[in-house]
Amino acid sequence: MTLLTHHPQIQATVHGATATLVTPDGERQLRVNGGQDVRGTVINEAVIIASRLGEAVELHATGDRGEHRLLIAPDGTVTRAEHPDTRRESREPEPWNPGTPELIDTIPTGNATDTESSADEATPEQDVELTEPEPASRTSFITGTAPAPTAQTGWRGMMARAGFRVRPSAQETARNAAVTAVSQHWAGYRTIAVVNGKGGVGKTMTTAMLTAVFARHGGGSVLAWDNNDTRGTLGWRTESGPHDATVQDLLPETTRLAEARSGVADIAAFVHHQTKDRYDVLRSNPEPLAARQRIEAAEFDQLMTVAARYYRLVIFDSGNDESADRWLRMIDNSYQLVVPTLASPESAESAALLLEALAARDARSAALAAHAVVIVSQDERHTTPEAHRIIDGFTGRVRAVHHIPFDPALKSGPLRFDSLRPTTQDAWVAAAASTTTHL
Repeated sequence: MTLLTHHPQIQATVHGATATLVTPDGERQLRVNGGQDVRGTVINEAVIIASRLGEAVELHATGDRGEHRLLIAPDGTVTRAEHPDTRRESREPEPWNPGTPELIDTIPTGNATDTESSADEATPEQDVELTEPEPASRTSFITGTAPAPTAQTGWRGMMARAGFRVRPSAQETARNAAVTAVSQHWAGYRTIAVVNGKGGVGKTMTTAMLTAVFARHGGGSVLAWDNNDTRGTLGWRTESGPHDATVQDLLPETTRLAEARSGVADIAAFVHHQTKDRYDVLRSNPEPLAARQRIEAAEFDQLMTVAARYYRLVIFDSGNDESADRWLRMIDNSYQLVVPTLASPESAESAALLLEALAARDARSAALAAHAVVIVSQDERHTTPEAHRIIDGFTGRVRAVHHIPFDPALKSGPLRFDSLRPTTQDAWVAAAASTTTHL
């Protein structure tokens, strides 16, 4: 790929509703539905990467819409990427003049015996050859180009609503890009595992908030699965449906639910729908001892077959027993790891040890650990310095680290996205968007 600038490079190959994106993080596929333009999704992905890197990136797009080189700034500004020596005048095509067709060969005015005539001159008997005019080019009325974004929040939004054209701030542009990322759908189901071997570090909270973000912005068909042998609490902190079903009730019905004759609504008898946040919860049973509700590897696979049939995205609340068959099968079936930790040394150390253990397990687990997203949450107001120390410790060791500020709505009680402060909501949206890079 020829480089026009010194900025980090992104290569996009676009065909129809799909795009192959090669970024500094690797290669992946993008697909859009419902008549959307995949080029807009590519641009949004480039904005997210530019925001994360803190500098502009050069996007080289090729495919069925031609070749384009664009410079994408972290604030969402898009300009043409040109070499410093390139002059615009040399790139502009000559205007076409639809006048008289050009005469290629002319009839000689002299005769064949004239001393100035040459053997190369045309004779009167030769036909006059005319070039056919090239058809005039026309710009399509259907461009698919989205209008330039205008500000929606803050004083900029007030000015825009008053009729002035005001571009959104860098913060609003980044949030819009994050919302676009979590709103996309993928071809086939995807899975995210929320893991940390220590209890009480925010796994359940993280599972509920990430699931809410994806369901609220991308539509339903998102499942939060409490994959816990030892009294999982996801069911305690989320809404209950008109029944008390758990994963133990679903397990005997997996064969029936996997059959073609089963309807999409049949799963509702076993999961608990969240009416505001629009996702479903598959509960564990917190009452029996762990020995009475262990799920073997083959049983987990049966449950996974059902989950993949009814949901486009599954997010696991993992539990603490890293030796359990269901925990290991969860890792083997996950596309992305999210590692939550509180702003405390003990939970951060547990997170780091888990990532090191996965890196040594096998090649696939090592790749998951390398591309993990770490989320550092504050459960108390005064822990901000410790949170930043932990963020610095994980930065560079994983793909992304996100900070969730203290919010009393997360400390205890029901987990509802609407109950969060706006800054906390934005933090969860940004964290969820980071997980989409490798989905």
